[in-house]
Amino acid sequence: MAAVWQQVLAVDARYNAYRTPTFPQFRTQYIRRRSQLLRENAKCGFEPGLRRQYLRLRSQLLALRYGPLSEQSSFRASSVRSSRTTLDRMEDFEEDPRTQGARGHRRSISRGSYQLQAQMNRAIYDERPPGSLVPTSVAEASRAMAGDTTLSENYAFAGMHHIFDQHVDSAVPRLQFANDDKHLLACCSLDGTLSIMTLSPPPATVKVILKGHGGPVTDFAWSLSNDVIVSTSLDGTLRIWNTEDGRCIREVQDPESSELLCCTFQPMNNNLTVVGNSKHHLQVVNISTGKKVKGGSSKLTGRVLSLSFDSPGRILWAGDDRGSIFSFLFDMATGKLTKAKRLVVNEGSSICSISARSWISREARDPSLLVNACINKLLLYRVMDNEGGLQLKRSFPIQHGSQLIHSIFCPLMSFRQGACVVTGSEDACVYFFDVERNTKAIVNKLQGHGGPVLDVSFNCDESLLASADSTGMVIIWRREQK
Repeated sequence: MAAVWQQVLAVDARYNAYRTPTFPQFRTQYIRRRSQLLRENAKCGFEPGLRRQYLRLRSQLLALRYGPLSEQSSFRASSVRSSRTTLDRMEDFEEDPRTQGARGHRRSISRGSYQLQAQMNRAIYDERPPGSLVPTSVAEASRAMAGDTTLSENYAFAGMHHIFDQHVDSAVPRLQFANDDKHLLACCSLDGTLSIMTLSPPPATVKVILKGHGGPVTDFAWSLSNDVIVSTSLDGTLRIWNTEDGRCIREVQDPESSELLCCTFQPMNNNLTVVGNSKHHLQVVNISTGKKVKGGSSKLTGRVLSLSFDSPGRILWAGDDRGSIFSFLFDMATGKLTKAKRLVVNEGSSICSISARSWISREARDPSLLVNACINKLLLYRVMDNEGGLQLKRSFPIQHGSQLIHSIFCPLMSFRQGACVVTGSEDACVYFFDVERNTKAIVNKLQGHGGPVLDVSFNCDESLLASADSTGMVIIWRREQK
């Protein structure tokens, strides 16, 4: 029943900003006490049905008092899974006028605003040493929910759960666990295929191989419901796959006959996919019709290598092989892209990976971008405004000069002590960095690959980490049990 009481706590935390706004100390005390009571009551063994009914009633009462809950989209199920009951998602939607209903005027005081939050963070960081935390009122409650374990205990991955080698001798550039899933994993390969693997029940097996592309597969993305995968290839096609039987539902040819290098779903509308190609173009594609969206295209300075939306889907960042990161405003109603800002990270250095997150940790409410560029560094940027403007916050040394290396934020860091990011590296290692440490930021280092590690992915509860390399090997690492 931990999932249900965590949902209850998440609902309360969602409205905590509006509860006694002039007494932040009371808000902190409320959440801490609430967490303690819920954990104590969870041990009493109440009927699951009663708890779920209580959760529904409490959500309704809070909505009547403070306004409707943010997550009203049809694909964002009302029963939020425990792995996703973090404040980053709730705060992300807080600013969206479509989710505010009659109480849309609250947007003016929303803490989800990038611009307001950036101003607050700048003021706090000016008075604190580099790398220090930006405290929030729920930091201590966060540590209590994680069991107050140390950072090294949280990220003590060591043992190998399984090794997949079905793509041996061909690089695996991307891999990703399915959304809110602990055991379903997919990867793409330069041999022209994709694999969907299942890790449970043991033994781990390859569920299905997706065949059809006529060239190396460069990128793919899961739909939110995990029933569809889209993939891009150097053969110039975008393909839509049924993940159950591996059937290709639709093939979309690039009108410029150019190589397709990256793709991502629009998080608020999985009917739309953004694709980047080798002729410097971005394009929004309707996967139901296979047609381009009018006004949903733009041009970068180089080959488009990486894409990432913020969680509400209002800002899209794109990186190219000339060293630039562009931000675009996405029109939710029409799918139109409007170019907003450009940052030159390093002239001529490829921007291989971009990951956006609204919370670095519960202790550091700081919209951020994690970037891999070929400058032997992993870069962490602060999102400064509502147009996706960026300011460098931290950098971490890794071996990265030419390969397309990717990195990720840890998915549950909001409920754990510390704030970690994980990246591949050309020295065949996987690195865990704590973004809060000024010195000795490496929390963990995994060795076992035979070539540059190109991508990494956590499952939803952080019990498993997958990594893929240039030799085609995929390693599943398990968390060390204390």
